[in-house]
Amino acid sequence: MPDARTVAAAVETAHHDHWSAVLAATVRLTRDLDLAEDCAQDAFVRALRTWPDGTPDNPVGWLTTVARRVALDRLRREETLRRKLPLLLVEDVAERVGTTQSDPLRLVFTCCHPALSRDAQLPLTLRLMLGLTVPEIAGVLLVKEATVAARITRAKQKIATAGVPFRLPADAELPDRLDTVLTVVHLAYTAGHASGGEELVRADLTGRAVRLAGLLVNALPDEPEAHGLLGLLLLTEARGPARFGSEGELVLLADQDRSRWDQALMHEGLERVTESLKSGDGRFVLQAAIAGLHTSAPSWGATDWRQVGRMYDALMARWPTPVVALNRLAARSLEPGADLVQVLADLRALRAEPILATYAYLPATIADVLSRLGRGSEAAATYDQALALTTNGTERRFLARRRACL
Repeated sequence: MPDARTVAAAVETAHHDHWSAVLAATVRLTRDLDLAEDCAQDAFVRALRTWPDGTPDNPVGWLTTVARRVALDRLRREETLRRKLPLLLVEDVAERVGTTQSDPLRLVFTCCHPALSRDAQLPLTLRLMLGLTVPEIAGVLLVKEATVAARITRAKQKIATAGVPFRLPADAELPDRLDTVLTVVHLAYTAGHASGGEELVRADLTGRAVRLAGLLVNALPDEPEAHGLLGLLLLTEARGPARFGSEGELVLLADQDRSRWDQALMHEGLERVTESLKSGDGRFVLQAAIAGLHTSAPSWGATDWRQVGRMYDALMARWPTPVVALNRLAARSLEPGADLVQVLADLRALRAEPILATYAYLPATIADVLSRLGRGSEAAATYDQALALTTNGTERRFLARRRACL
């Protein structure tokens, strides 16, 4: 019989791996996001009490069954079963073998319904699909926690009152939702690289985002942006083995041992990028192309920085956001013969952007440029600003080392 610590670890792993699938299957039954979320959470709590008697062979099937039974009990108590019964009988036949692979994707498309504003779609999906907390979502979206909480509440109410259907949209409905769905998956992956505490990468979040990107490609095989997004994520994943040193320290792309990159992921990612470039030039295709330029370069010094800059110019035309502008300036600072004084002035001008007020990468980039200009005391003070905005322990130690080396 497993001990309490082993059971808790198994339930935590199941939560990381299967939360979205359990929630999505429960939503199909309840048609109520709040109720489904409560029932899914109840299933994981019951697992903590039940699994000490033996962990099931099929954890996701067990959790889904329990969540749906809890939901049925709640529906009966609320005297709504008579209205729901015909729908439940039809769906139960299709779901006797467990959750369907497309359920998580259905939930994403539901949360990205055009009846909701884009500001509501993103936090709602991150909360329901990934179980991210309000502070974590605020960190990814670069907005206040109170704003995130209010948007999630309003979005759930809107879905309930508008009767938003839980299904993959018809082809004619895709253009109104696809960009938001792609953005949500990309933000999910970003959330896996923006956690607080000591852990720099949360593999449960990044893995879930990669799987969702793969489901999107399967559902939309002719959509270049879907291929671009998957290629972008795969190329980023390929560099994972070289991202940390022997003592767990962060290693930037410039210093990574490229022989440690995952060759299989790299080749698949480059194939996706090539496929997407054949017929698309959207923002995920362009981001994938930039990642492809970094990945295909034999070394940091051999990177075609001018081509990277041109790609960022095209991305700015497609997606003119402060974060893209910051990344473009970071790349421009590395071009041969770059005017670092002008780059520094342009970077400092970005401080006026409210969305970058808590974004540690801005002062960290400014500090790097200052150090290359030989302005060590200013660089040290600016690294202090970046440190004040950084909650992740690994990133803080990296920034502290950069500051100490001035």
